[in-house]
Amino acid sequence: MMEVGKSRAEELGFSSIQWIEGNAENLPFNDNSFDVYTIAFGIRNCTHIEKVVSEAYRVLRPWGRFYCLEFSKVENNLFRNIYNTYSMQLIPVIGQLIAGDWNSYKYLVESIRQFPNQEEFAHIITQSKFDGVNWINYSNGIVSVHMGYKTPSK
Repeated sequence: MMEVGKSRAEELGFSSIQWIEGNAENLPFNDNSFDVYTIAFGIRNCTHIEKVVSEAYRVLRPWGRFYCLEFSKVENNLFRNIYNTYSMQLIPVIGQLIAGDWNSYKYLVESIRQFPNQEEFAHIITQSKFDGVNWINYSNGIVSVHMGYKTPSK
């Protein structure tokens, strides 16, 4: 994955990027190192979500921003039922037809269903000392961006 990213970055003229592979639960960076921490469609695949969010807090500088884009829970009951049927019944089939891989797409659906809902995930972020915790739903809650910031001396 990183090799693909490196190749694409070089093709676009970004040659001064430092590429580092690390564990989101134990990042190889000093405290207060970054202004922004982003993670997209990855945190639900981590074993200890609380540890990942705490690590994000640790490596952020004061006033640093945390943003997490992730699949969430659909808010509207009717749309939720339609979406759940679609995701459980069709996504693995589509995965099999397009990628020849039923199991990975079944895992995708299961990992989405097991991930905390918007309020629960916001609580995890708050428990990790972030302030201003909020989220924005997109596509009726199919995905959400959760955000918060690190205040000085907390």
